[in-house]
Amino acid sequence: MNILIVGATRGIGRELVQQALSSGHTVTALVRDPRRLSTQHDRLRVIKGDILDSDSVALAMAGQRAVCCTIGVKVPWPPVTVFSEGTGNLLQAMKKAGVKRLLCVTGIGAGDSRGHGGFLYDCVFRPFLLWPVYADKDRQESLIKASDVDWTIVRPGFLTNGPLTKNYRAPTDLTGVTAGWISRADVAHFMLQELESNQYLRKTPLLTS
Repeated sequence: MNILIVGATRGIGRELVQQALSSGHTVTALVRDPRRLSTQHDRLRVIKGDILDSDSVALAMAGQRAVCCTIGVKVPWPPVTVFSEGTGNLLQAMKKAGVKRLLCVTGIGAGDSRGHGGFLYDCVFRPFLLWPVYADKDRQESLIKASDVDWTIVRPGFLTNGPLTKNYRAPTDLTGVTAGWISRADVAHFMLQELESNQYLRKTPLLTS
């Protein structure tokens, strides 16, 4: 499968590149600085560009079967608009190129997962430190849900750099659920499995141990 990965130089995106190549997929990585992606492979194409640049997004979109968006921000101060603006560019390019499948990583606290992070996260970190990020992630999710693509919104719990365990849960009914830890490798594993199974089409699974 031809997969476009946006946000491929770190975190979940980097894990996803590695696992996708190991699974036999052909990967296009849209990155701002190609030097930050040291992986080399004959099924990896690296395009220098930015999710906020519609021209580079359109260039990377050509020939793709699916898109995985794993972008993040380093400093959560306002204004944060990259999630919604970038996703708008992705959706526009997907429509023009006829690409239907989108997996997008948001996080615990986005949409109706708000209130499922535990007391400290829900009452301190999200409302006082992370609110600009999650305000834009809410806008991002709304754009995706209003689109006509075959989307899955992936909401990981608290991320670690731990190993691939393949031992995690992906509930969509969050009644009584409080997010736990999950490795970035396991999030990438879930995304690849979902691309093959389409079990969570138009759903918002919370990934947690």
